[in-house]
Amino acid sequence: MSGKIKSRSAANADSISGGVSCDERILRDCHQLYTDPDSGLITVAESVDVKLLAPRKKITVLLMGNHSAGKSSFINWYVEEHIQRTGVAIETQGFSFVTSGRKRESLTGNATLHLYPHFKPLQEFKGVSEYLSTEICTSRQKRFSLVTFVDSPGLVDGDMKYPFDVDEVILWLGDLCDLILVFFDPMGQALCKRTLNIVESLNEKHGDRLHFYLSKADEAGGESDRQRVMMQIVQELCKRPGLNKCGFDMPTIYIPSQNKSSRCVNQIEEVCRTIEKTINQTVQNTLNSLEKDCELISEAITDTLINDRQTSADNRRARCKSCFLTLLGFSVPMALMALLVLGSLSKELLEMALGNEGKEALGLYLTPIVRIFDSLSVEQQLYGCGGLVLLSFLLLLIARFSFRTRPTLSGKQKRQLQEKLEYVQEVVKTKKKKLYEEYLRQSVSDQDMDL
Repeated sequence: MSGKIKSRSAANADSISGGVSCDERILRDCHQLYTDPDSGLITVAESVDVKLLAPRKKITVLLMGNHSAGKSSFINWYVEEHIQRTGVAIETQGFSFVTSGRKRESLTGNATLHLYPHFKPLQEFKGVSEYLSTEICTSRQKRFSLVTFVDSPGLVDGDMKYPFDVDEVILWLGDLCDLILVFFDPMGQALCKRTLNIVESLNEKHGDRLHFYLSKADEAGGESDRQRVMMQIVQELCKRPGLNKCGFDMPTIYIPSQNKSSRCVNQIEEVCRTIEKTINQTVQNTLNSLEKDCELISEAITDTLINDRQTSADNRRARCKSCFLTLLGFSVPMALMALLVLGSLSKELLEMALGNEGKEALGLYLTPIVRIFDSLSVEQQLYGCGGLVLLSFLLLLIARFSFRTRPTLSGKQKRQLQEKLEYVQEVVKTKKKKLYEEYLRQSVSDQDMDL
């Protein structure tokens, strides 16, 4: 990235904002701040060796439960379209993503992984790719524009053979999903051990994301029958370590129908409120993460510039030391050579070249050295000269290898880093503040906001 960083926005943002909710617009704008190819935070962070992940524009809701627990029916009810097939044979059912889009479309496994690159590790699970699909519909009912549902295969016990390791895939998806809805069917399969085992494992890491529901509650018979079924399910869950928590809640839900009346209390709106609460929390978390990432990038850029200045100072000191040792290394053989040359010249030539005073001053300084040199034997003189040459060579080696300089930033690179720092501090943080204000205005009045 070169040149001044500019604040960018989608060209059609104004034209499409009319049909976009405030939360949807905030998540979309935050995602754009990270992923812009020229000035996105991910690009800026990479320049200072910081790795960031772009926030998702939707929350992901995983639905799991035993076979025929009503997961697909709930999705159809939520989007108010018949998207998911219901009553599908367990042998052919896989993982289905349901999301909103511009037109009705069905995607296969390969297209699904291209649409959701953060789910690409699913390819590592043998056989899963062939049982992935995505259903895109244009519904904007409820908060569907901010939700991606993941409909999982119905879970059964016994000798049922899945074409992939369904337990491990659900546990892996649980790590990425923002919300996990567990549907228990009251018609005899609610106590499926496979379901309970997976729930127990998910609860160890993601207990705050798990929510339990007694689905198809209107088919459980009378009130006493429903209470008995719920007691059985709760008792089985509470036998598992970590699930025997106080205030265990399991709302009764069923798909409302105008052609069928029931005295059973339908708490299906509780599911919608749970989804909405997760969306609101995700918006807040995204804005908070944006602020933290801005601070992280700012600190990284500041540290890089400070370290570069320190490195430049260290390089200057290293160059000075290297120059001093280099001069010292060359001065030894040069002095020896000068001594030999001057010693071979006659006094008349020295007086002619240096003058009488110069000759006397030179004799004053060189006489002690000449006397010492003359007092040595020829062999000692040779060893002495060799030692001086070796000393000179060692000094030059030390100057060459012991005081190496480290690479520093060019003037252009420092200007670019400074521009990136100003962009993060002035543009991104200002945008984050406006988005937070926009989000809060949905809940509080202007006079309650200390802006």
